[in-house]
Order: sequence, then C-alpha cells, then structure tokens
Amino acid sequence: MNDGALLRAEALCRSYRSGNDTIVVLDLVDLVVRPGEMVAIVGASGSGKTTLLQILGTLDAPDSGQLFFRDQELSGKNEPDLAGHRNAHIGFIFQFHHLLPEFTALENVMMPGLINGQPRTALKEKARHLLERVGLGERLHHRAGELSGGEQQRVALARALVMDPALLLADEPTGNLDAASGNRVFALLRELSRNLGLAVIMVTHNMDLARSMDRCLTLAGGRLQADQIAAPTAVTDGTAT
Repeated sequence: MNDGALLRAEALCRSYRSGNDTIVVLDLVDLVVRPGEMVAIVGASGSGKTTLLQILGTLDAPDSGQLFFRDQELSGKNEPDLAGHRNAHIGFIFQFHHLLPEFTALENVMMPGLINGQPRTALKEKARHLLERVGLGERLHHRAGELSGGEQQRVALARALVMDPALLLADEPTGNLDAASGNRVFALLRELSRNLGLAVIMVTHNMDLARSMDRCLTLAGGRLQADQIAAPTAVTDGTAT
C-alpha cells in the first residue's frame, strides 16, 4: 500500500451510548493525508469533528476500522506504543492553548522535549529558534499569563512543533482569537507546512480559513462528504483576501 500517504484512515466507526440510545458519530470514515498537505474538516457543532481528530491522533480509539501512519497500522498498538508514536510524529494545537501560566514562553515550548529527556542546551536553542520563527523572539522570557491571546497561541504552535512532528492536528486553533490574530496563526501554519513538509489537519468553523487550505471536507451524518476544492483565497499576515 506504499502510495506516499502519511496518514490513512479506513472505515472508521465510533458511537456512544446515551441512555438506551446509540449515537453514531463516525460511520465508515475514510481519509488519506499526504506529507505537506493541509486539510480542513468542517461541519455542524456536535457532528463528530473533534472525535475524528482525537482518533486520528490516537487519543481515542474507533469501535472498528483501521488507522495507518506511513503504512504502519496503529489500531492494534498498546497505549505506551501509541504515546511514543504521538510524541515522535504528531503535534497538537487546540482552541485553548493549555500553556503553563507560571512558566515562560521558552520553558513552555521546551516542555515536551524535557519530558522526553532531550538535552536541555540543544532543546533551549531549538525552542528559541521556533519562537523567533513565530515572531516572539522578544517575548522568550515572558510568562504565558503575560502574553496576549494571539501570542499565547503562537507559543502553543511552537510547542507543538518542537518535537519535529510530521503531522499537526489543530482543533479550532483560531476559534478563541480575533480575526487578525487568527489569520496570523493560520499564515504561520501555511508557511510551516510549505517549508517543512508538515501535514496539517484542522477542524474549524471558519469557512474562509477552511477554503484557503488544500482540501476542505465536511463531516455530516457520520461521514466525510466528497472533497470540495478549496477556493484560491489567500490568507496573509493579518488579513484575508
């Protein structure tokens, strides 16, 4: 099956019990994502977008179906192996940044590497470089609570990239930001995707951003609808045109 896919999901199903009822959230979902590709997933609130993202990131397991990363099946792996997979290959960024407020921007970005036992000196330099790349070179030693919402989200983006992931999963990363800050974060994601070959799967309600990605898919009725070709909308640093 070596077709160059980074991530492949086949026939994913997921349902929940609610009293005597069974609520089907995902119903035979298929998805293929290639290196460097940016894919938006849109849909109504409660349609299962976050559930799908969690399964793709191995934070949740499907009831049935298969998930492959670089042709390696993940479905049968135990939790320690999945944790190692996430740490090595996947970055996560959410609507709420989940930074540690008592630590500086630099320390927050270093945290995943410190937990992984990486050498502190090299890790510090790498975190510094990432913060400079997201425009926060002068805010390295400010505590997270001293930063604006847009700055905090850029710190979260740098933290998500510090382990050099091949795939970034983003759940409403701009949903808690004003339009200018949100567009800035998205522009950074696009730049990093193009320059680093980073694949991005983003759940969003922002249709302007969704249509600016390589593909825009709609999750409805438990299924991903046919691809919609993204409109040639350019999102720049602060403005969408």
